[in-house]
Amino acid sequence: MMRMVPFVLDNGATVLGVEVKLPKTTLLSISTDKGYIMCGALDVTLLNERLSDRAIIAGRAVGVRTLEELMNAPLESVTLTAEAMGIVAGMKGSDALQLMV
Repeated sequence: MMRMVPFVLDNGATVLGVEVKLPKTTLLSISTDKGYIMCGALDVTLLNERLSDRAIIAGRAVGVRTLEELMNAPLESVTLTAEAMGIVAGMKGSDALQLMV
């Protein structure tokens, strides 16, 4: 089962959350036109090392079970490209998304 949810950020921008129910896990992602935040399934090391030429803007939050939790959780890790934009580990998901719009 899949669920899509729009969220309006404090700056008025709308982002799109996607929840995919899989056996024994749920994938969570909230995206903008420039980047995204995701649950613990995101491999930031892979994005930074093997896919560095793509300059992906992304952040990872662990221990989240809902899109709402992902919006409010501190990011555990972020890509190098996200860091260059001022997005840092420990930043709340919704604050990172505001920098991605």
